[in-house]
Order: sequence, then structure tokens, then C-alpha cells
Amino acid sequence: MIKRGFSLFFLLILAISFLQGQEIITADQYLASVSDVYASIKDYEANIEIRQGSTTMAGTVSHLAPSFMRIDFTRPAEQVIVFNGETLIVYLPEYRAVLNQPLNKTGNVASAAGLSMLRRNYVPSFVTGPNPEPLESGSSERVVKLRLTRRNVSEGFREIILNINPSTRLIRRIEARTIAETEMRFDFTNIRTNQGVPVARFAYDTPGTANMYNNFLFRDSD
Repeated sequence: MIKRGFSLFFLLILAISFLQGQEIITADQYLASVSDVYASIKDYEANIEIRQGSTTMAGTVSHLAPSFMRIDFTRPAEQVIVFNGETLIVYLPEYRAVLNQPLNKTGNVASAAGLSMLRRNYVPSFVTGPNPEPLESGSSERVVKLRLTRRNVSEGFREIILNINPSTRLIRRIEARTIAETEMRFDFTNIRTNQGVPVARFAYDTPGTANMYNNFLFRDSD
């Protein structure tokens, strides 16, 4: 009995020593480290796929710090979304329409500004833990999954799950659930950072045959 008790005590000491040598990271610390990575990115390009219900959109997203953003879609073909730091421009080729809206500087979720906003307005937790797990069932790609829950009811998303590459700390997938229980998914692949994306990328020449609609997000009431 004495030997058995000594052995258990010795194993306990070893376990405590092992744990003391490990860095225990919280979900908030992990999200902060992801935010730090994005804060160091000057420009960013990736293939993007957006899914909502049975609808799938795809294209290429470009970002230039701090607030320039452009998506050139291949599905729907020729559709474009551009934010040039001052104005949001959306071209809808199906309707031959260009929508313009002046905006304050903003940032998409997969950017330093977007992540700062999430840290202010959402509470992070690990979905299962800090260890990498399959991106989805049967996938060989492994990610760390962070669940973000809103701090107040004014936020448009009830819940956001960030799927993060554990090596690069870049966001591979965003899954979001709106207050109307709509599920959305954003996939980012073939990510390239700090490639020297020029400001000229975010200048958009609207098609001459398109109809222009200004202030489409906010309209004065009659």
C-alpha cells in the first residue's frame, strides 16, 4: 500500500510539473492572437465562396489595410462589390444596376478592423477546445474552432464560428447564424498576404449602360 501510494503521489507530481510547463491559452487570448496576425497584414487576397441556403456565390476577394475591399465574382459572373475607403459600390449585372452608398471606414470580418469589432461585441469560447479538429466531417484539413456569441441583442448575428488555421492563424471559414436563424458560410482558400496589392485595384469604372442608384442603404422618408 505504501509503495502504491508513493507511486500515485509521484505520478501526480509529474502531472503537475507537466501542466506547469504548458501554456494554457483561453479563447479570448486565442482570438487576440488571430487579431494580431491580421493587424500585421498590409494586403490580402483569397478565393471566396459564400453560401446561404441553396445559393452559392464565388469569386476573389482583395483587401488593402486599413479599409479597402473588393470582391470580383465569378458566380454570379461579373458582379462586383467594392469599398474604396469612402463609398460602397455594388454592380449587379443581372439588373444592369450600380448601387452607391457613402460609408464611414469599416472592415470585413476577415480583417484587423473586423476582428476588433468582433472582440468588442462578441464573447469567444472554443467549440470543443484549443486543439485542431477536422474542418468538417471526413475532412483531413484541421482547424481551431472559436464560437462567438453576441453580448447584446442589437448584433445582427446570434452566433459566429471562426474556423482558424492553427499554423498561420488565418481564418479558413466563417459560419454565421442571423437573428432570423439564417445560416451563412464564408470559405477562404488560396490565401495570399502582403503581395503588394495596389490602391488602383479598388478604383471601379462603372459600366456606361448601367443605371445608377445612390444611397440605396439609407433613404430619406417622404
